[in-house]
Amino acid sequence: MALKSLFPWIQTLILLHLPVISPANFTYPAVFNFGDSNSDTGGLAAGVAFPMGAPNGETYFNKPSGRFCDGRLIIDFLMDSMNLPYLNAYLDSVGAPSFRTGCNFAAGGATILPASAAARCPFSFGFQVAQFIRFKARVLELLGKDRRFQKILPSGDYFGDGLYTFDVGQNDIDGAFYSKSEDQVAAFIPTILSEFQAGLERLYDEGAKNLWIHGMGPLGCLPRIIATFGKNASKLDRFGCVDSHNRAANLFNSQLHSLCAKLGSQFIGVNVTYVDIFAIKLNLIANFSQFGFKEAIAACCGYGGGALNYDSRIACGETKSLDLNGSMVSANPCDNATEYVNWDGNHYTEAANSFVSSQLLTGKFSRPPPPPPLSLSLSMINPYHYDYDYDYHITQK
Repeated sequence: MALKSLFPWIQTLILLHLPVISPANFTYPAVFNFGDSNSDTGGLAAGVAFPMGAPNGETYFNKPSGRFCDGRLIIDFLMDSMNLPYLNAYLDSVGAPSFRTGCNFAAGGATILPASAAARCPFSFGFQVAQFIRFKARVLELLGKDRRFQKILPSGDYFGDGLYTFDVGQNDIDGAFYSKSEDQVAAFIPTILSEFQAGLERLYDEGAKNLWIHGMGPLGCLPRIIATFGKNASKLDRFGCVDSHNRAANLFNSQLHSLCAKLGSQFIGVNVTYVDIFAIKLNLIANFSQFGFKEAIAACCGYGGGALNYDSRIACGETKSLDLNGSMVSANPCDNATEYVNWDGNHYTEAANSFVSSQLLTGKFSRPPPPPPLSLSLSMINPYHYDYDYDYHITQK
């Protein structure tokens, strides 16, 4: 049998014997998070003064909290599960924030690849890793000078014993579709992941030992993506999501999964855990009513009503004129965000984030089956690849 045909089975053996982080023992002294708006707890707001006004934060914090959400994010629920305080953003220095149990380097709009000069967010993944390296060096320097800093800074051993979490890459794939065909996006994925690997290798060199890596969610199910790329019904799947974007997200995940397997075998003494966020979120969207939701796709906070309640011309919380006659309209929140999966057309509600967190902490999504052969064209691969069962059934082919 040719080596190429043996590759998927070799991957399976590697994955079965890789050390993984067990959610049943999900306890760490500190968390260092990297990512985009899915886990940003104030980085973009502090870094570039990005406006993050009401109604963001209304459900839990009762005020804007720097999060693109009505309340808590997945990273917040992970911190809750470890009885740790929520992570402060690295760039947010107002109010003497404590970094005793970790630091959040994520920023809304961040990409894995270096940001362009025109990008709204300059804090790409490599930039965030560089911030971490400086943060670590500065922490160790200060702790060496004055032990009183132990009250607000992580202990030196926390950098080895802590958990490193990652949720990034969505903006790279999202942005690529505005200038590339589906197959061109597919061909672009190895370049993105090469940059991600370089960042992980730098963190490994800094002593990171516990890597918790989220795959990408179903990008094609976001109201903004559907409004832009799903105007033709033939482009949508049976859930109302844009097929091309979900195929790309799934291909990205299969290659990310393979990268995790490779690094898990290369990094000595390191736990590399891949988490299948796509499966959890698509299950939620496909079976939303079973989980107590009334709207799977439509944005809670938006304008326009209908199936999406989304208009790209006006963001959640804004009031502005959209026509020449000067009449003002507002993108207001829904009456009950707990009934909605989507918050603002781009991000999930606290209720949805709570569901996702509860599922990933079961451990059922942290060791998914091996990905399909990577030599196939994106258009040749069956979308989603859900031939396996995680206590639910999705038979999309």
